[in-house]
Amino acid sequence: MAIEHNDLRDIKEQQRYDFITEIDYTHRARRGIGEDVLRQISAVKGEPEWMLAFRLRALDTFLKMPMPTWGVDLGAMDFEEFYYYMQATREKARTWEEVPDAIKDTFEKLGIPEAERKYLAGVETQMDSEAVYSSLKEEWERHGIIFVDMDTAVRTYPDIVREHIGTVVSIGDNKFAALNSAFWSGGSFVYVPKGVNVEIPLQAYFRINAQSLGQFERTIIIADEGSNVHYIEGCTAPQYTEAALHTGVIEIFVKKDAHARYTTIQNWSTNVYNLVTQRAVVDENGLMEWVDGNLGSGVTMKYPAVILRGPRARGEVLSIAFAGEGQHYDAGAKAIHLAPNTSSIITSKSISKGNGRSSFRGLVKVNLGAEGAQSKVVCDALLLDPESQSDTYPYIDVNEDEAQIEHEATVSKISEDQLFYLMSRGLTEEQASAIIVNGFLEPFVKELPMEYAIELNRLVQLQMEGSVG
Repeated sequence: MAIEHNDLRDIKEQQRYDFITEIDYTHRARRGIGEDVLRQISAVKGEPEWMLAFRLRALDTFLKMPMPTWGVDLGAMDFEEFYYYMQATREKARTWEEVPDAIKDTFEKLGIPEAERKYLAGVETQMDSEAVYSSLKEEWERHGIIFVDMDTAVRTYPDIVREHIGTVVSIGDNKFAALNSAFWSGGSFVYVPKGVNVEIPLQAYFRINAQSLGQFERTIIIADEGSNVHYIEGCTAPQYTEAALHTGVIEIFVKKDAHARYTTIQNWSTNVYNLVTQRAVVDENGLMEWVDGNLGSGVTMKYPAVILRGPRARGEVLSIAFAGEGQHYDAGAKAIHLAPNTSSIITSKSISKGNGRSSFRGLVKVNLGAEGAQSKVVCDALLLDPESQSDTYPYIDVNEDEAQIEHEATVSKISEDQLFYLMSRGLTEEQASAIIVNGFLEPFVKELPMEYAIELNRLVQLQMEGSVG
């Protein structure tokens, strides 16, 4: 059978992400969890005693906590099967020319240097356990912005890191937050000074390359009073027969009158367990936006959260999930209203095909004293066939009489009338379905910078392969 032009294009697009880089790792810990592995990681990094103590406390917490029995099925996961640290290079490069050729080739295939030149204020790339390249354009350095990997931040800004780490996502928040706190490596540290508006995004790109790796980036973002910053995270991994583990923790601090946006376009391979904790605390008149796109990984548990602790603080979470065959996304959002006249908007859109399952799990909590709080939750699911599944688990806890809370959820199939109309205009059934799906995702896509919107549409097209017929 001949391969058509569109098939060749789709194969080429998939190969863009599904390739393996041969790397001579400078350091590789043994498989499995243990205090010896933790101490080895800390020693290789040359960390201060307080960070080692933080890790040891987290390991003890992790070992004592039970596995979650809700959400996705984690029964097949064995923590002893993963490598918890692999160092691809000894030193982080500050110019693209300094990056080792094999690693540079990897990120060039993914389009990172091109993106940096065209529309990014700064970029950080992480290969497996360590950042391999970090760069901030000089015009933004002059404004006092800090954008470095977390390992550099621990050495260079220890007081700031120590003041903030583990304060929004505590060590004992959940089992995987404890795991990250014990074995974290890499991630980003961002500080935007008062009144500074970073007009174009910062980006970090996380790549799992090694088989059976656990990647545990830790990110802290501080948007000081009156500042504005947009941080974009991209994630990919090649397909292996053995499982990989991604357990990130992101802590964001939005100060008075500041605005922060965190955008994720996640395209892990289906052998990845994606178990992430993301949380922001928002002060008076601040705004936090999570824009969360999930199109890869075998299982995902992720619930971006906003803690609205200052008067008139606002939080918005806009997320999409595309669950294909064998995938289960248990994702959603949390909004915690602590202060008067705070507001939150949670919009979730999910698509399921094959035997894919997408679950929305949301929490809206209004504490006593948060009078005038407003929250709106909209959860829409689109099923592409009879085998797919969607679930909704909303939880609303209101302890204040003067609050306005809205929740609505819909589950629908692709309309036969819409398909008939589009096909009557000369489109194939697959083309018509793709147009309907793109329209369903439009509220999410329009929030992305143009280059990322194009990339997301490509990923959706790949996910739609074989959805009909």
